[in-house]
Amino acid sequence: MIIKDNLLKRIRERRISLSMVMTGLVVCIVLAACIIAVTIFAYYYVNSTEQNAITNSDQAVSQVENMITNYTEDISGMMEMVQQSVKKTEEERNDFFENLISIRQDVEAITVHSEEGKLLACWSDGHELKEKTGDNLSYTKLEDDNLFISAPHVQNLFKEYYPWVVTFSQRMKAEDGKILQISMDIRFSNIASYVDNVGIGAHGYCFIADKEGNIVYHPQQQLIHSGLKSEQEDKVRDYRDGSHTFSGVIYTIRTLHNCEWRIVGVSYLDELVTVKVMDMVRVILSAVVLVILTTTLAGAVLARNFSKPAKQLAAAMRRFVREAESFEFYPVKGTEEIVALSDSFGHMVLQIQELMEKVRQEEITLRKTELNALQAQINPHFLYNTLDSIAWMCEVGRTEEAIEMVNALARLFRISISKGHELITVEKELEHAECYLKIQKFRYKSQFRYEFKVSESCLGYLCNKITLQPLIENAIVHGLDMSDEGKILIEVFEEDENIVMSVCDNGIGMTEDQCEEILQKDIHHKGGIGIKNVNDRVKIYFGEQYGLTISSELDEGTKVEIRMPKILEECYER
Repeated sequence: MIIKDNLLKRIRERRISLSMVMTGLVVCIVLAACIIAVTIFAYYYVNSTEQNAITNSDQAVSQVENMITNYTEDISGMMEMVQQSVKKTEEERNDFFENLISIRQDVEAITVHSEEGKLLACWSDGHELKEKTGDNLSYTKLEDDNLFISAPHVQNLFKEYYPWVVTFSQRMKAEDGKILQISMDIRFSNIASYVDNVGIGAHGYCFIADKEGNIVYHPQQQLIHSGLKSEQEDKVRDYRDGSHTFSGVIYTIRTLHNCEWRIVGVSYLDELVTVKVMDMVRVILSAVVLVILTTTLAGAVLARNFSKPAKQLAAAMRRFVREAESFEFYPVKGTEEIVALSDSFGHMVLQIQELMEKVRQEEITLRKTELNALQAQINPHFLYNTLDSIAWMCEVGRTEEAIEMVNALARLFRISISKGHELITVEKELEHAECYLKIQKFRYKSQFRYEFKVSESCLGYLCNKITLQPLIENAIVHGLDMSDEGKILIEVFEEDENIVMSVCDNGIGMTEDQCEEILQKDIHHKGGIGIKNVNDRVKIYFGEQYGLTISSELDEGTKVEIRMPKILEECYER
């Protein structure tokens, strides 16, 4: 049994098969190689993608810069022509400005201001000038002769006409030596369209700012004014021209050389880099999964060819653990090592089966010897007590009662002998117990009474002989308080697949420790030998799951139950 339990424990602890080990090893090697390769590739790919994103952003901003630069240079050339025309005669000047405004649809107005800021002349496409033009938003007093480009604003020179313009202004010296300031209001929609049409990624964009970081034009101007969006204006002011990354955002800045405007491109790494990287990672992971699946399949096929004989041998060992006595071993074919293990295992199986049969025969012999020894202990124990009672009755002259006791004792011993059989019917055992109770009532002068409650269906089942008598004896001698009327109740009933026999008294009771002590006493202890021997006989004959249980309370009484399996006499082989 020890060899069997140890072998079963080792098999349960080792659940990993050789096939799993080989397949797992191959998969781990391939997986490790794939992880290293993917990590290296991802590192260089991310760096390369980030650089490409910065390059794309720089190209987009440069494109806007070139378009606006070309446009402003074109307007600057027009400004030179306007300055030359101002020096011409009034008729020539008027013809030039009217032709220019009709040809260039983006020119909203041309104005001339004195050095003090007074409006001297204004040309437009037929719009009526306001009477008061002192709050002209298109006028900014200049301090030098450089070309000045204003921020986009609403022109307010004309009645009921308010276009969105940007003003190009420059100072010049007239023929009479006076300083004049020439201004051209250019419709800003052309420049805005250049900026709006530039996209960097799905959500990237460009906007125009001045050197202080203030926004000149933004394609999401309304969101900024409403506070739903903001820009890092301090970053734009502090950053030099070039590309800068901050909090996952790429800022690409270019400053126009002919004005103070700065073109700022905004793009997002998660769009330009992360999305591409994730797409590539998905492709790589799909390839890795495919490689791993292929490797796993190949490893499993390869390992199966090597491990199949080992699995057959392991399965045979597991069957041997479950069916050791009836197990038949068939040699396993395979490599030289497997064949050697198979032969050794087959030889071991034969040796263990022979040893198990020898041990089984020895256990049967030992059990019979133990049963006989326990029976020999119980019979004298009961006989001594009964003969003491008969002798006492003869001494006091109660010969008739002594004769009845002898007759009861004869019936009792006839049942206890039972032709040498250990098992008798419950009916016989109850008759045996009743004979004993009659004897004890004579002895104790009817100081107790007894009652039987027996289920008729239980009478035909078998039980160990002399099972109830030691329990009844213990109840009378040790349990009942003879100063009061004692009562003993004997019950027999069915419970599932078992028979339960109980002896209950209303005596002095016991503690829990005393109950346990009674079942643990051996033959060297005084008293209680009968109860322990009954328990031992039941367990030896039927198994450890059967036997006695004792429940007791002080001053309430004690109840002893015996549980045995249902065995019919006709189904039992002597």
